[in-house]
Parts: sequence; C-alpha cells; structure tokens
Amino acid sequence: MTRFQAFRIHRDDAGHRAGLETMDTDALSPGEVLIRAAYSSVNYKDALAGTGKGRILRQYPLNGGIDVAGHVVASSDPAFKEGDAVLCTGSGLSETRDGGFAQYARLDARWTIPLPAGLGLRESMIIGTAGFTAALALLRMQDNRQTPELGPIAISGASGGVGQLAIDIFSRAGYEVHAISGKPDHFDTLRALGAHACIDRHHLDFSGKPMDSARFGGALDTVGGSMLSGLLPLIHPYGNVALCGNAGGIAFDSTVMPFIIRGVSLLGVASAGTARDIRDVIWQHLASDWKPRQLERIATDEIALAQLPATFSRMLAGNAFGRTVVDNTLGG
Repeated sequence: MTRFQAFRIHRDDAGHRAGLETMDTDALSPGEVLIRAAYSSVNYKDALAGTGKGRILRQYPLNGGIDVAGHVVASSDPAFKEGDAVLCTGSGLSETRDGGFAQYARLDARWTIPLPAGLGLRESMIIGTAGFTAALALLRMQDNRQTPELGPIAISGASGGVGQLAIDIFSRAGYEVHAISGKPDHFDTLRALGAHACIDRHHLDFSGKPMDSARFGGALDTVGGSMLSGLLPLIHPYGNVALCGNAGGIAFDSTVMPFIIRGVSLLGVASAGTARDIRDVIWQHLASDWKPRQLERIATDEIALAQLPATFSRMLAGNAFGRTVVDNTLGG
C-alpha cells in the first residue's frame, strides 16, 4: 500500500466538491495494472467534471482525469511487467473508475496501451484524448475512401485542442487543411501547425441553400450545430464529414440533398469507447506517420495537480489555448 495525492471528485448530499486529497493505492478502482503516473492532460470534459458543471462521472467519488501515462509498478496480467511505459485514454477513466489526475492509477489491462516506440510519455499526453479523437476521425474518413485528391479538409474549432492537433495530424497525412476559428489572433499559430488557409468563423457566410458550390473534400467538425449545417452543402461528392463535438449545439438543420446527390457521409467519432484493436492501430500511427510535428508548440502550459482548478476555470471561460499537460509527480 502506497500513500499518494489525487484530485478527487465528490458529489453527495452536501453537493459537489473536488480537490487534492491523500489516499492509498488499496482504495483505487480495481484493475490488473497499477502504474505510477508521470503525466496526464486537461480536456474540456475534465473541466466539466472537476467543476461539477457537467455530469461526467457516473459514480462518486472518483479521481478526475480521462488521460494518463506512466510506468507499471505491479501487474497481475502477464502482458505487462514492472517498469513498462504505458498510457490510457478514455475507457471509463473519470467516469466509472478512478482517472489520471493522481500520482498512481490502477488500470484495466484490456485498455492499457504499451507506449509505442517513437513516442514519449509526455508526448503521449500532449496528444491525449484530443489527438486520439482527431486521429480516429482521420482513420474513419480514410476507411470510407477519403483521400487528399478529393480536396482540402475543413477543420472547425481549429483553435481548440482537438482542432490544433487535427491540423498537424491531417497535414502530416498529406491533406491540405483549411482551419476555421473564431480567434483570428491565433491564425499565425494555426498556419505554423500546418494550416494552408485560415477562415474567420465570424466572417463565414453560409448560404443556407440545401446545396452549394463544393468547396471542401471533407471536414472534421468539432463544433456541431449551425457549423455542421453550413459545412454539409459545401462537401465534394463522396467526401466525409467527421463529427466529434457539440460546442455549437446538439441540434442541426439539414436536408437529404448532400447525402443523396453528392454521396456525402456523416461519420460519428466517439473516442471514449473505441475498440482495443482500433486503439492499437491509432497509437501506432500517432507514434509514426501521423505523429504531430508541433507538439511542443501545441503544449502551451504544464501544471501540477494543485493547479487543476484554475486551469478548469480558464478553460470553461474560453481563455485556454493549446494543450495543458499535467506533471503528476507534482502534487500540492
């Protein structure tokens, strides 16, 4: 049994509360693989869970954090041995089991990924769920015959964590990326990440027609709502729109025309429940041919566990930019 610090979330008759606590490894959720956590990362979902502004956890109390990477301390599964470098994203972390905002985590072996060659632990957490989601979108699109020859890929919400990593990943895979963002002061950064063109969301004038002149070969939409409605009529025949977010709303207006006239496909991207064999494929890509080239530029902040509440506040206020990495070795 080892004592350690964790960012733990409670909800009971007294309401929501969260913060650093000292606990021991015997109190962690069950699992085959115990790791000493080195890094985690902050996602929008973590901010919602940590502040209680979103009902992310399905049981309480739990340690927050949907991503974690570190070294194996003990394992009852022969696939893992002491000292192995591993990572885990989603897979019930900070939803049904203790998550990654802690100095130790116990993981389910079936969702524990050996750190692939070509990727460091810190790099894997800069990527985290955000980059995994972007790569899953690319995989789904290419499985449905998306190619660079179909035309440029529009990426909405391009200033966010998923958007920035998607720019890097898609451009690395050979696509011309057109970044859509409401933060024009960040356009130079988005171009440095690989965006061929930047489009100010506030000046984007969708016609509202069921069909419009084809402008993009496909799109990764992290926004939803009216953004998705506007993008669908602009997609080239047999292009794909991958959808992974709802910051712009959960409902959208459309017609059947893009689908039955141009054969456009709308692909859902749900990273948390991705099957293990697909996870392995994606992480191999992210460590090699799809590995983002600008990870250090994307990682705009690195914090200790004690700094999580302030980071959550900035993120929910819309004042965060890039990815925040958590050094789990640093507690309060």
